[in-house]
Amino acid sequence: MDQVAHRRRQYAALAWLLLVAGAGLAAPYLPLPFAPAEPDLLAVGVSPAQGAGAGHWLGTDPLGRDVLAGLLFGARTLVLVTVPAALLAALLGAVLGSLAGYGRRLAAPAPAWLLGAGLGWWGLALPRPALGLAAAAGAGAWALGQWLRHRSGPVWALSLDALIQGAGALVGTVPRLVLVAAVATGGPLSLTGLGLLLVLTNWPGPARLVRAETLRVRALPFVEAARALGLPAACILRRHVLPLALRPLRADLPLRLAAFVGLESTLSFLGLGLPPDTASWGRLLDAARLDPAAWWTAAPPMLALLLTTGALLILSKK
Repeated sequence: MDQVAHRRRQYAALAWLLLVAGAGLAAPYLPLPFAPAEPDLLAVGVSPAQGAGAGHWLGTDPLGRDVLAGLLFGARTLVLVTVPAALLAALLGAVLGSLAGYGRRLAAPAPAWLLGAGLGWWGLALPRPALGLAAAAGAGAWALGQWLRHRSGPVWALSLDALIQGAGALVGTVPRLVLVAAVATGGPLSLTGLGLLLVLTNWPGPARLVRAETLRVRALPFVEAARALGLPAACILRRHVLPLALRPLRADLPLRLAAFVGLESTLSFLGLGLPPDTASWGRLLDAARLDPAAWWTAAPPMLALLLTTGALLILSKK
């Protein structure tokens, strides 16, 4: 009986998430009378009962913006930011965690290490638009270093396990909200920029899960047999280790999505991250502070956040 009730809760949670995703993706094509950032100066802070006749079915916030439009376009922002960011963070963490757990080493000539470290340090000091150029320059320097490797000079080898764990510990030393907020204070970010920021600050969690599972799987007899047969390490990792090492991510992905939903809403509530004209559930909650008596401004995004995070938590349970 408990299993049947849990299965029904999972179906209800999945139905709600599909409704949020569908409403968000369809928001630009719905016949909404008002845009989310368009204020109606004739209906400022009106309740749903007062604004229904003018097309404001859920009322307006203290700035005159339509709550229904903000709710729907906020769902669109949530879908376009959190879902790709969670998937990319899981993918990046899976790749790095599997490489770390399998015990591979990264070898390159000394000039490549020195040039790559210098370009990376230089890239961190540049304004945000130049980071892509710095990354491209670093990749080019690495390729040049690999070419030089076949010539002469000392070759330095580093353990990928130590390197990836050190990078993950470095990212994890600062609380995630503080780290993301500190980067976001440099100016408004696009949806893509905020998503990449979430990925770069949240990959260590999936990496630790996959690394631990890779350490367990690589000691299994069939992996030892594949290694004894002389199969390439990349083939063993791809075909034999990864299919089993990725299993913990299935339960972790809904939890990570819930964390991303809360983080994106918190940043919008604090006025950080996205441009002011981008709708968000957190921005609706922020507008409610201007008039605490306007309960209709805060109630819909609060209920949507509670239902969304609750649905994701239900899906994370077996």
